[in-house]
Amino acid sequence: MSGKLIVFEGVEGCGKTTQMQLCFQWLESLNISVLLTREPGGTELGKDLRALLLEKSLSKPVGEITELLLYAADRAQHIEEELKPNLATGKFILCDRYTDSTIAYQGYGRGLDMSLINNLNQIATGGLKSDITIWLDVDVEVGLSRKRGQTKLDRIEQETMDFHRRVQQGYTELAVSNPSRIVKIDGNYNQDIVQKNIQEILQKRLFS
Repeated sequence: MSGKLIVFEGVEGCGKTTQMQLCFQWLESLNISVLLTREPGGTELGKDLRALLLEKSLSKPVGEITELLLYAADRAQHIEEELKPNLATGKFILCDRYTDSTIAYQGYGRGLDMSLINNLNQIATGGLKSDITIWLDVDVEVGLSRKRGQTKLDRIEQETMDFHRRVQQGYTELAVSNPSRIVKIDGNYNQDIVQKNIQEILQKRLFS
C-alpha cells in the first residue's frame, strides 16, 4: 500500500489532537503503519521554530512576514526530513496542519498577499499535497472556549475574535474551492461521532 498524507485542519479548539489520536489507533488496528506529526514542530528544528512562533513576546513581537517565513521554513524541513521519507516507505501520515493553515491564518487572518503565500507554499512543499484534508468545522467561539478551559493560550490563540473569524472564513472558502481534497466534518458532535464520520470518509476516499 502506498503512503498517504492525511492532514487535519481547523480553528483553535476544533478537536484535531483528539481526533488524530483516535484515528492513529484505528489505523494501527488495521495493521497500517502510521505516523503522527505536526506543523510547526514536526522536526528538531521545527520544535525551536514552534517556540519562536507561538510564545508571545510583548516587547519583541514577531513581524507578520517573519511569521510567514518561519512557517515556510518549518514546512520545508518537515517535508524533507519526515514527510517524503515516510511516504516513500508506505506510511500513512496524520499531520496536524499543513498548507491550508498558512492560507487561512496568514492569508485570511493576517491579510498577507495570497500570491506570496502560494509561492512560498509551493517552494516549501515542492508540490507535495495532502491526499485528503479533514477540516473539523466548529464555531470559533466554541473552539476558543474549549482552549481557554484547557490550557494557557499561545500567541495565535490570543488573537482577536475577528482574526479567528477571518481564519474560519478562509477554511470555508478553501473547502468550497478544493472539494476533491478537503472534506468538511462537523466538529460540534461528541468525539465518537466525529471519529466515526472521519473513518467513513477515509474508508471511502483511501480504501475503496
